[in-house]
Amino acid sequence: MESPLSLSADALDEETLYSMVRRETSDADEQAACLRDWDQVYEQLTPGQFRGRFMEIWFRGIQLFREITNQSVHEAGLMRAGDRVLGVPVAMEGQGYFCGRPIAHDSIMTMRGGDEMDFRAPEHFDIIAVSIPVHVLAGYAKDIEHRDIEQELQHAPVVQASKRHVDEFRGFMLAVLESVSRTPAMLQYAAMQKGLEHALLSSVVKAVDHTDDPSRSLASPTTRHAIVSRAQEYMREHVEEPLTVEDLCRVLGVSRRTLQYSFQEVLQLNPVSYLRAMRLNGVRRMLKASEPERASVQDIAARWGFWHLSHFANDYRRMFGELPSETLRGTAHPARLV
Repeated sequence: MESPLSLSADALDEETLYSMVRRETSDADEQAACLRDWDQVYEQLTPGQFRGRFMEIWFRGIQLFREITNQSVHEAGLMRAGDRVLGVPVAMEGQGYFCGRPIAHDSIMTMRGGDEMDFRAPEHFDIIAVSIPVHVLAGYAKDIEHRDIEQELQHAPVVQASKRHVDEFRGFMLAVLESVSRTPAMLQYAAMQKGLEHALLSSVVKAVDHTDDPSRSLASPTTRHAIVSRAQEYMREHVEEPLTVEDLCRVLGVSRRTLQYSFQEVLQLNPVSYLRAMRLNGVRRMLKASEPERASVQDIAARWGFWHLSHFANDYRRMFGELPSETLRGTAHPARLV
C-alpha cells in the first residue's frame, strides 16, 4: 500500500522540489523497489509472511529514509550513483552482516554509489539512513570541518563510532523524519531545505568524527575575538536572511570547531544559540507585521528554517515570554497609553 506522494508545486524552482512517500509491503521484491534510483534485489531468508514498511523524504538531492522488515532478508545490488549513504539500526533481533562485517545496534553502515551491496538483515530489522551526493558531503566536510571525509570512509563499510555520537545521529534523523511527515509542506521553503540539509550534513560528519578533542587549542584569544567580530558584522549585514553556522564558516574561512570555541570564549554562547536568537527575532518581526487571517505561524517559522515546530514554540516562548500565535494575533502584550 502506498500513501499519496507529496510534491512541491510545479511553479517552484528545481532546488525547492521535494517529495515524501510512505509504503507498506507484503513481498520482498516490493520492498526492494521502494528506494528510488537503487538497483537492488531482496531475497527472503526466513519462513513466514513478509511484512515491510518504508518511509522516505527527498529534497535537494538528499534521500532520508526508514525501512522496517519482519523477516531476515539478503540485499544485493547497487545504490544511487554519485551518492554516499550512511545508515544506523533503530531496532534489530540477532546479528546482521554488511559487506562482510558484523553489525550491531550502534554500528554505522556506509557505502558509496558504485559499490556492491552485500547485506544480510536480521529478523525484525528497522534502519534509518541518509543518502547524500558525494560532492555535497565532501565539500561540506572540507569547508566546515577541514576534513577529507571520503578518505576517512574509503575502506570503512562499518564505522564503530562512539555510542553518544551514534545515539545523536540516530535520534536526529528520526526526529527529522517524524517532523517532516507531520507537515511535509514545510519543505516548500528554500530556507527550510537549506537548514535541514546543513543539519543533516553536520550530523553525518559529527557521527563519524574520531577527533572530538575539546582540549585542542585552535586559535589565540585575539584571533577568536576577531572571528566573533567578523561573524557578528556579517550577521548584521544579512539580518533578514536565515543564516546557518555553515554559512558563517564558509564566509570566515574557519572550521566549525574554531567558530564554536571562539563564540564560547568571547560571548559565553555557542554560535548555534546566537543564530537561533537572531532567527527567532526574525520570526517575531514577521509575525508582528502579518495579518492573522492571511498568515500562519507554521509557514513563517518554516521560512526562517525552523523544522521542529514544538521545539520552535518552546524556544520562542522562552525567549519572548509568549507563544508565537499570541504574537501573530497581537493579544499577548497589547500596547497601553500611559
